[in-house]
Amino acid sequence: MISEVVSEPKTSEMHRGLKNRHLQLIAIGGAIGTGLFLGSGKLISVSGPSIIFVYMVIGFFVFIIMRSLGELLLSNLHYKTFGDIAKDMLGPWAGFFVSWNYWFSWVIACVADIVAITAYVQWFNADIPNWVPALFAAVLLLVLNLQPVKFFGETEFWFAILKIVAILGLIAVGVIMVVIGFQSPDGNVASVSNLWSHGGMFPMGASGFVLGFQMGIFSFIGVEMVGTASAETENPRKTLPKAINSIVVRILVFYVGALAVIMCVTPWNQIDPGESPFVSTLATAGLGMAAFMIQLVVLTSAASSANGGLYSGTRMLFGLSKDGHAPKGFAWTNNRGVPSKAVFFTSVFLFSAIPLLFAGDSVVSAFTFVSSMCATLILFTWGSIVVSYIVYRRRFPEKHAASKFKLPFSRVSPWLVLAFFVFIAGTLLYGEDTRAPFLAAPFWFLLLTVLWQLRKRKLQREGRPLTGAIPTTGHPLDED
Repeated sequence: MISEVVSEPKTSEMHRGLKNRHLQLIAIGGAIGTGLFLGSGKLISVSGPSIIFVYMVIGFFVFIIMRSLGELLLSNLHYKTFGDIAKDMLGPWAGFFVSWNYWFSWVIACVADIVAITAYVQWFNADIPNWVPALFAAVLLLVLNLQPVKFFGETEFWFAILKIVAILGLIAVGVIMVVIGFQSPDGNVASVSNLWSHGGMFPMGASGFVLGFQMGIFSFIGVEMVGTASAETENPRKTLPKAINSIVVRILVFYVGALAVIMCVTPWNQIDPGESPFVSTLATAGLGMAAFMIQLVVLTSAASSANGGLYSGTRMLFGLSKDGHAPKGFAWTNNRGVPSKAVFFTSVFLFSAIPLLFAGDSVVSAFTFVSSMCATLILFTWGSIVVSYIVYRRRFPEKHAASKFKLPFSRVSPWLVLAFFVFIAGTLLYGEDTRAPFLAAPFWFLLLTVLWQLRKRKLQREGRPLTGAIPTTGHPLDED
């Protein structure tokens, strides 16, 4: 039952309407997004076969981040978002910064996904104006996120199933082509040797390998969504560890495996950076219908990524409002447990994808700019998780000792992640395509600083606490 407060604005708690299968598939779907389907073509053109190692390295550090997040979330089931963790471990200002930054990063990511959807629609019919699919996608996302969380879980469940089937199908087709030595109309023979016979595994040298991390990091944005979804999951103590531990397998299969097969079928230097290599690989095999079908899957994948992003952003805005860090109205939920006002407000920004499409030279260039900005902001979010974990381990050694889901090598691994983030920041600054979005990020944090000072003074004048208190005990699931 949802309890409503009589005074305005009405507030209520969100439902724990997600089941184990929902969380597991949300975790998988979050790791298979637009960055893989659309951005991998450009990444291959920049890094060559070394992109495989790029994904391995990023995946390793993402796993550490997620294990840190898992231990933090399970240490106190009252945590609903990363903002809750940050404000509890680092202070009210951190909760404000992390929550608003995560909300904004998902707004940007959703815009990138809508741009990608436009590119996919052009594959079917280049005569359709760019603004038409962008407008349709924004409206559809709004409608989907006004549904109860159980409906969201079902939608993401089937979206994820489509992604899994498509990628596994492509890997199977690619392996068969390699085994039989398939020869394309261009004369290319499918072979494992294609990975190193066109300039070696590092054809662009160290610089190409380093540049691969720029957009590579964007491909993994969304894995942390499982943390947001766990707040609406029936049994997070059992489901969350399973979802997080499966990350390694997902990365090896869906990223490393899929891209390795693609580059075995088509030499890396002949892959068009402006197209999805998943579609072009099947087209090369002469499987026109299969290419058509996977293009539909890629299209739904972008919609799934945007749908999950809007879900995460609205839940973060809901939490901000309950803490007094956003207008009170955003804490209102309807009789289905959906923070509908937060959904409407966040959805407004999705329509910015339309003018963005007219501002750039191409859809891919627009996607590169937006995804680079998002990658810059997500480093702050992931960094807050790691820093919060360092504080948590020092402040609550007894909780860490009692945890059944400890971060491996917890004294060292968080610091390795922070060092890796410094490296990623350097790559974003180094690349011509990513330098401008990276340099624009400080202006966003300057704005957040000003907004925090204004909000803090307002709360102090009203005699209200700077942030809502998070209970440490008494959760219904604490006894499990």
